[in-house]
Amino acid sequence: MTPKVSVWRNIYPTNTESLNKHIMILIAHRGNTNGLNPEKENTVAYIKDALRKGYHCEIDICKFDGEKFFLGHDEPQEAVSIEFLRDNPLWCHAKSYNALQAMTALGIHCFYHKSDDYVMTSQGWIWAYPGQPGGQYTIAVHPEKLHPGDVQKFAGVCSDYVEKFSD
Repeated sequence: MTPKVSVWRNIYPTNTESLNKHIMILIAHRGNTNGLNPEKENTVAYIKDALRKGYHCEIDICKFDGEKFFLGHDEPQEAVSIEFLRDNPLWCHAKSYNALQAMTALGIHCFYHKSDDYVMTSQGWIWAYPGQPGGQYTIAVHPEKLHPGDVQKFAGVCSDYVEKFSD
């Protein structure tokens, strides 16, 4: 994975131009880049749009039928191929044991959690539950819940407002 170089623009008002001048992985939560969009989240077109903008994406995978995976937080929404999941900078959040087992076997970057403070992704990154502190190998989920000065300690962020963290 090649992290996107960014200068983190503070989403809270301050007198400083930037609080974070290090390489940071920027992950669009369910494809969102500038706010929630429930109608488009976890759809292939929306995810591809975020990828074209240069972001990684966290997506929800709820099912595997033996040939294809299905995007969706609670229910299957749209089928995606193994190649789509494996060949893009995606962080696949397995929503079922079936999906987790299949993605692990196929070498797809994935993780599973409910409300754990931290989990390890299949590529060795630490995924922090919203509001948890982190460090060099940790991804801050919904970093808006953290003090802006703490965000710079993370390797990356996963946010619905990821554009706010871009150059």
